[in-house]
Amino acid sequence: MKIEFLKSGDVVDARPTYKDIIRSDAIPAPEWLIADTVPDLGHAGIPATNYTSPEFFQKEIDKVWLKCWQMACREEEIPNVGDYHLYEIVGRSVLIVRTEPNEIKAFINVCTHRGRKLETHDGCKNRFRCVFHGWEWNLDGSFRHNPWAWDFPNVDPNSLALRDIKIGKWGGFVFITFDKDAPPLEDVLKPIPEHFADYQFEDRYIAIHVAKKYPSNWKATAEAFMESHHSIATHPQFMPYLGDANSGYDVFSDYTSRQLTAMAVTSPFIDGSALTQTDIYTAMLASSGRLASDQVADVPEGMTARAFAAQEQRKAMTADNGYDYSNASDAEMLDPMLYNVFPNMSFWAGYSPNIVYRWRPDGVDSSIMDIYMLRRVPKGQARPKPAPVHWLGDDEPFTSAEELGALGGVFEQDMANLPFVQEGLKMMGDEIPVQFAEYTEMRLRQLHQTLRKFIDR
Repeated sequence: MKIEFLKSGDVVDARPTYKDIIRSDAIPAPEWLIADTVPDLGHAGIPATNYTSPEFFQKEIDKVWLKCWQMACREEEIPNVGDYHLYEIVGRSVLIVRTEPNEIKAFINVCTHRGRKLETHDGCKNRFRCVFHGWEWNLDGSFRHNPWAWDFPNVDPNSLALRDIKIGKWGGFVFITFDKDAPPLEDVLKPIPEHFADYQFEDRYIAIHVAKKYPSNWKATAEAFMESHHSIATHPQFMPYLGDANSGYDVFSDYTSRQLTAMAVTSPFIDGSALTQTDIYTAMLASSGRLASDQVADVPEGMTARAFAAQEQRKAMTADNGYDYSNASDAEMLDPMLYNVFPNMSFWAGYSPNIVYRWRPDGVDSSIMDIYMLRRVPKGQARPKPAPVHWLGDDEPFTSAEELGALGGVFEQDMANLPFVQEGLKMMGDEIPVQFAEYTEMRLRQLHQTLRKFIDR
């Protein structure tokens, strides 16, 4: 199959739009996927120093990371009483603990005596004990024991409890915030719980979890996954089957936004006239990493690759987990539908295995990317144990994470840009602003505008 790119200088027509495409699907999409929410966010450039300045990064720590809601873990990672998970962010460490069968609490992971970090890895305990001097705490954070209590006559044991952190839960995820006055998590997530209601995120399990540190500011890393038109240069293998320029973008609030991209339609950046519907479907099988089936097949005459791919996806997923997807829309079976939550989370909607991204700062010039794949628990079966995190070393590419399959190569293409982005941002300094497109990059602009609102409070 030969891909013919448009000539340099040709103007791409982004029609039909994503919403036009899904209106004509064999099984139409729900109305909430069709509705537009496109505010005017302006056109001003963004200072490049927002990605490189230690002073700006410190403001983010003080005004954003210590104030906003963040996804810390999945409930399934701490299934039993006494199980705990460490969440680490900007030099802070939090213990997420299952204190009762139906209760989860979070605490600052530090001894209230001399400040030693209490735990250094995930585990299960019936109490927390500092290995420095032997002070102990109950699972609920209350103070338990001081071997030298006689020498602390003026210290009220009640004042020695672990400092608790505000938590929230949605879809099997545990969120934390260091700010006791933070708005309710439900308000921050709107409209995601409503839009995701049919996807049973709470009944999914972590099938894949890959993480890696990268030499780029956390915003630059996140932004690499917040628009689709980079595919023309970064992912040319997508062109036969991804409507990248047709993508739809919506901003719902300061906290939430989405991008919607049609699969099994040809990119406007190439001449698709020479491609058959079978060519399109075959290209999807080869490199998308999104189809449950790997069986090469001819698209029946009179049927589009999109309708056929959705049909085959329904069959393959029913065989995989036992659920009926006959009424699921083509869009919900095939399309990348990325919902972002400020500042560092992205949840993919739909019935197919769901990708979840999390980006964490690790210094002004370094970030951590977590990639999760959530699968539905097979019908009538026990929940599989969550996959442990696969940490990639500095010199290990994402392709070395075999569990990612074809997606490993896709992520490696994305991440290969980032060290050079960070170098370039430093060279731009105060003189050259970063420019965002009015529509296709409005989600990136929204991220910076919300950051500024937090910093200016």
